[in-house]
Amino acid sequence: MKQPSGATAVLVLDDGEVIWGRGIGATGAKVGEVVFNTSITGYQEVMTDPSYAGQIITFTFPHIGNVGVNPEDLESMTPAARGCIVRDDITDPSNYRSAQHLDTWLRSNDLIGLSGIDTRRLTRRIRAKGAPNGVICHEPSGKFDLEALKAQAKAFPGLNGMDLAKDVSCSQTYTWSQTLWSKEKGYGDLEKDGKKAEFNVVAVDYGAKRNILRCLADAGCKVTVVPATATAEDILRHNPDGVFLSNGPGDPAATGVYAVPEIQKIIATGKPVFGICLGHQLLALAFGAKTYKLQLGHRGANQPVKDLETGKVEITSQNHGFCVDRATLPKNVVETHKSLFDGIVEGMRATDKPVFSVQYHPEASPGPQDSHYLFHRFTKLMADQKKA
Repeated sequence: MKQPSGATAVLVLDDGEVIWGRGIGATGAKVGEVVFNTSITGYQEVMTDPSYAGQIITFTFPHIGNVGVNPEDLESMTPAARGCIVRDDITDPSNYRSAQHLDTWLRSNDLIGLSGIDTRRLTRRIRAKGAPNGVICHEPSGKFDLEALKAQAKAFPGLNGMDLAKDVSCSQTYTWSQTLWSKEKGYGDLEKDGKKAEFNVVAVDYGAKRNILRCLADAGCKVTVVPATATAEDILRHNPDGVFLSNGPGDPAATGVYAVPEIQKIIATGKPVFGICLGHQLLALAFGAKTYKLQLGHRGANQPVKDLETGKVEITSQNHGFCVDRATLPKNVVETHKSLFDGIVEGMRATDKPVFSVQYHPEASPGPQDSHYLFHRFTKLMADQKKA
């Protein structure tokens, strides 16, 4: 396709396809896996979700930026996504919580954006052929070296075999006490609000979203966050009542090289363990199962999941490109949740240990709150073990 007049940005895919548009945010070029997200709200939480490390996000909802950006809705301080693609130009924000224009925020975080393209067509292309690798480039002069961009897209190795958890994990251990947000007072604090922490939880940070930690604190947990590379000895030194394995980016098999042996040691202690997303996949590997990469992945706040034990259907928030191979689950692990989109494993639990996990993001940031009960399921396991 010939470069149209006024094009200041371009997306170049690894098969050579060139898609022109208008640049937003920072200038320059970034390479990554091109995916799509179907959420109608929560673009700020999506862009700051560490699970998007190494990815360029296409938003299927056309109006991105309408509510601006604020300092409260960040899921991480430093966005791990490589950039974003939107249908319409960013409009001026109209929301009482807005503190900054999205375009300004993108520039301040070195995030490149592309607007003015047919995101429906790009989404259909991803659905038909899988998530491609690509380069997003914003150059106000409109001058591009397409051959160099094509070579850069082809040279990107993709996320298969890539350990990205180390890149987004915390580097030092810290404690967390902030609780969920309310319109009346904003975020609470377990310690300052005078609430008693009933449980001591160690959260292993493979790319944890802040709202996940808030949900744990809101459920009465004193949370100690440790890096992805923490050993079982490091974790058990805090004498936890339970261990939480967080979400995160990349190939679970690659992260599992160092994480799985430590998780197996934790499971062997008999302490309650709760994993989500990457943590769910790492638990499966620790049980001897396998994972594989999906053609599309699940990304959005409208993903239907069935609880196979209660028959209840939950609408969930998800962001993952890998999943657990059902056929490889051992006999002591049962599937508890199933996707109603494509039937993949969305949850599991051990029959002989207080260990369970889900593939989706129950903290709902962004997304519905159907799955908040899982945090209380975790605290019940810890409470039951204390009584034993």
